[in-house]
Amino acid sequence: MEQVLTLVVRVEKNARPSQTDALETAARAVLAILADERSYGEGEWAEAMTAWQDNHIRKITKRARGIEWRRAEALPGITVHGTGAEVRVFPPTGVDDVPPDLFKLQVSGTDFEDTADLPPLEPGVPVLWLNPALHMSSGKAMAQCGHAAQLAWWELSEQARKEWQQTDFALAVRTATPARWQTLLTSNLPVVQDAGFTEIAPGSRTVIADHPLLTR
Repeated sequence: MEQVLTLVVRVEKNARPSQTDALETAARAVLAILADERSYGEGEWAEAMTAWQDNHIRKITKRARGIEWRRAEALPGITVHGTGAEVRVFPPTGVDDVPPDLFKLQVSGTDFEDTADLPPLEPGVPVLWLNPALHMSSGKAMAQCGHAAQLAWWELSEQARKEWQQTDFALAVRTATPARWQTLLTSNLPVVQDAGFTEIAPGSRTVIADHPLLTR
């Protein structure tokens, strides 16, 4: 059975996260569950996480507010906070076994925007670069950034993973210029190629993970 990892972003009526904050927080949420002790060894989520990682690392993003969010928070998972964004990540389940309180949440309505200029990139902080030629909903982009962070995590050494975890998984998300994107494509950095379940064509390259500790 195909497995799916669910991300839920909190979207209250008068408190919508900004686009980049939501993308960065989603990526950090994926890293948080990968690093959590419940996700490996004899941990309670280990079997589900292994089955999911051995297949397509499919992710879906949904939104919740009010009582929906409180019900989601009551389920096993991890909530990660950004500047204003809140994203809760849940251990993978079969696509037909998503808990009812998550299954009924809406996928649509996760289109956010940045209302202020983004800060300059900090030296040494990993960057997830979005393909400038693709248009994706915020929910779709959140899942793709989660994929990119996960691909980077897989390629890092144990020591590098520990160092990243100690920074609370500091990272940035930016849209590449067309020229930068072409340069990144010639590197050996992890590239997300989408399976094409939703929104974009199968095989589309969506995000490249530029972690300074990865060999180019």
